[in-house]
Amino acid sequence: MTTQTSRRLINIVTALSMTGIVVLTVYWWQLGIFQNQTLLHEYLAQRQVAGPLLFILVQIIQVVIPIIPGGVSTAVGVLLFGPLAGFIYNYVGIAIGSFISFFLARHYGKDFILHLIPEKTYRKYIDKTKNQRYFDRFFALAIFLPMAPDDILVMLAGLTKMTWTKFALIIILLKPFTIAAYSYVLLYGSQWLLRLF
Repeated sequence: MTTQTSRRLINIVTALSMTGIVVLTVYWWQLGIFQNQTLLHEYLAQRQVAGPLLFILVQIIQVVIPIIPGGVSTAVGVLLFGPLAGFIYNYVGIAIGSFISFFLARHYGKDFILHLIPEKTYRKYIDKTKNQRYFDRFFALAIFLPMAPDDILVMLAGLTKMTWTKFALIIILLKPFTIAAYSYVLLYGSQWLLRLF
């Protein structure tokens, strides 16, 4: 399968995923679970095991194959499971997905990455990997700060000499800050938006 064909396939999967999210959101809106906390808790209570596991799986997939924007799935976690449980499920899924993505990039190299991101994006960041010490610091800062292209940088880290131990420590210790920041903004931002409706 060529890189162009793979990208086209990923774009199709992305479009279908986004359509699915919109349809599901409209369905949940019609059920009233966004406007009624009691209904939301009852809905989740019926899916105590399947719901969190499915959500974690979605988070793993969206890190490895960027079919859903990370901010969207993080928001869904916070809205559905609340700030604490949503944070935990987001963290577990994103961390596992990051380890898988790092492993695949290290094992399959540049070709794997170019199946998932445009070559222009790859060229934009690959120069940062030339100096290992600089990249390690840049990577740690990017994982810590919100809004950084961390999924791309995780794959690029797999092409460098970064050790598994250093990678794991950066993800485990610094990623929670980004997820917590997203969760806080999304929680209070979504409450503000819901008041508008």
